Amino acid sequence: MRTTVTLDDDVAAKLRRLSREQGISFKAALNASVRRGLAAADAPRPYRLTPRRLEAKAGLDLDRALALADRLEDEETVRKLAQRK
Repeated sequence: MRTTVTLDDDVAAKLRRLSREQGISFKAALNASVRRGLAAADAPRPYRLTPRRLEAKAGLDLDRALALADRLEDEETVRKLAQRK
């Protein structure tokens, strides 16, 4: 497709340099650059998680959390086995 675009001077200079370095036409350098830009815009953004400080409630012993999790898991397993009967 033929179209007319107006490029900023710095962008045009970078495209001319790219075309010379790679030995390709200005048109090819422009198309390749636009394709890379569009592909980057379509790429999913990496998932970012904001860390938060864990502040336990007073009286809650976090050292025993794994033991509590094990007990709860065992109770759930027993409950599921009892439902099968």
